[in-house]
Amino acid sequence: MRYDLVIFDNDGVLVDSEPISNRLLAAYLTELGHPTSYEDSIRDYMGSAMHRVHDLVLERTGQRLPDDFDDVFHGRVFAAFEEELKPVSGVAGVLEQLAADGVPYCVASSGSHERIRVGHRTTGLDRWFDESRIFSSQDVGRGKPAPDLFLHAAERMGVEPGRCAVVEDSPLGVRAAVAAGMDVYGFTAMTPAGRLQGATQLFSDMGQLADLLE
Repeated sequence: MRYDLVIFDNDGVLVDSEPISNRLLAAYLTELGHPTSYEDSIRDYMGSAMHRVHDLVLERTGQRLPDDFDDVFHGRVFAAFEEELKPVSGVAGVLEQLAADGVPYCVASSGSHERIRVGHRTTGLDRWFDESRIFSSQDVGRGKPAPDLFLHAAERMGVEPGRCAVVEDSPLGVRAAVAAGMDVYGFTAMTPAGRLQGATQLFSDMGQLADLLE
């Protein structure tokens, strides 16, 4: 393989969580008096850290979200995960092949460490990711689209940025990977290809990924 490290986004790439979390985020924001559709949530918040939700609501309305917003939201999300969450189709096969080939990989997610662990435990992907392979926007000062998280993951894994491939499904994540000087493979299962401009290559079926990385 031509890369020394494969960095996976989590939500929408490893676990099929974006439909769940964006449905609940839209409903909660609307409940709080900030009318938001599912499509609005996907467009504005998919792939971002929670601080972006706070920042955009404050910027647009002049109002701050409640202090317990993150805790309430995550409580709803985790409860739904237990009932609904599944791994992205085909991703277990990709991880199995990377492990068999001895190719290092990790996850670098805008979500919190707790969210990553809950999702992996619920879907059985925790067998592929020990603590040394998990990186969150909590670990850096700026989340995506800043390159900080991907650069942090590469440094901790001991790989130069130019030798890394990132797998992303959000515009913010693609921008972050490009800014980090990494090749990025844009997963279009949920995101229109036109919104992932700048990606090295686009693909719609996770089963294709291993061949694309060769």
